[in-house]
Amino acid sequence: MTRAIRLLLPLFLLLGAAAASATDLAPGSHEQLLRHAGGERGYIVHVPKTYRADRPVPLVLALHGGGGSMDVMARDRLYGLVAQSEASGWIVAFPNGYSRLGGKLATWNAGICCGAARDRNSDDVGFLLAVVADVRQRLRIDPQRVFATGMSNGGMMSYRLACEAPKVFRAIAAVAGTDGTSACQPGRPVPVFHIHAKDDDRVLFNGGSGSASNTHADFASVPVTVDKWARLNACSGPPQRVLDKPGVVCEVRTGCQDGAEVRLCVTETGGHAWPGGRKALGGQGSDALDATAEIWSFFGRQ
Repeated sequence: MTRAIRLLLPLFLLLGAAAASATDLAPGSHEQLLRHAGGERGYIVHVPKTYRADRPVPLVLALHGGGGSMDVMARDRLYGLVAQSEASGWIVAFPNGYSRLGGKLATWNAGICCGAARDRNSDDVGFLLAVVADVRQRLRIDPQRVFATGMSNGGMMSYRLACEAPKVFRAIAAVAGTDGTSACQPGRPVPVFHIHAKDDDRVLFNGGSGSASNTHADFASVPVTVDKWARLNACSGPPQRVLDKPGVVCEVRTGCQDGAEVRLCVTETGGHAWPGGRKALGGQGSDALDATAEIWSFFGRQ
C-alpha cells in the first residue's frame, strides 16, 4: 500500500457514515481542479437531473484510454456515459490522467502501461482516491457503491484500483485493457468485469505487444487476466456461459468467495474500441454489445 493511500484512507473513514449532506453542484457537468502531488489535475463530474442531496447515490469513475483525456471520455457520442448517468440517476466522474500538455495526451500509471505516467511513477491511485474524496465532499455519495471503469489504459488502471484500493472501489469493469499489475493483494474479493474484442490490434486478446500499439508493452492476455481474478476471488466452479449470440459470448466464473462476480464478454470484431460506442478518430466498436449498459447492469448487481 503506497504512502498516499495510507494517508487518504483515514479521510474516507471519517467521511464514511456522514457524507456531505449538502451540495454545491447543480445537475449538469462540471469541471473541477485538484492539487495533488505538487501539481494541479482536473476531473469532470456529471450530476443527473434526478439527484437529491438527501439521498445517497452510486459513483462511477470513468477512466479514459492512453493518449486521451477527461473531455474525450465525457463525450456522449463516443461512450454514452453521460446519458447513462441520467438514465440511472448515478453520478459519473471523468478524471484526467497524467499529462505534460495541459491535460491532453494523458496516460495512467497502471503497472506495465502507459507512457509518461508509468515512466515518472505518477501517483494515480492517490489522485483517484482524492477525486472520490472530493466528489463526496460536494455530493451525497453512497460509500458502499463506488465503482471504476475504463477504456484501454483506463481499464488497466481500474485493475490497479481493484488491487490497491478495494476498500473504496466496490467493483471494476475494464474494456480493452488487461491487468498489468505485478503484485496484487486486495485482501477481499473484488467483482470484476472484462470486455474485449478478439481482433483487438493494440492490446491483443492472447497477450503480447500489438502491432498497432504505441507502447510495445508485453500485455497480459485476456485469459490470464480473468484466471488471475478467478484465483484472487477464490472461484471454485467452472465458467458458465450466460450470453451467446452472433458477435459476442459472455461467461461468468462460478463459486466465487462472497458471491464476487468474475465476468467476461468477448466480441468477435470491433478492434480496440468500446462496444456500442465510437472511436474519437473515426470508426466504432462492435454493435453486438452495449458495453455501457452491460457495465451499469454489472455494477447494479454488486
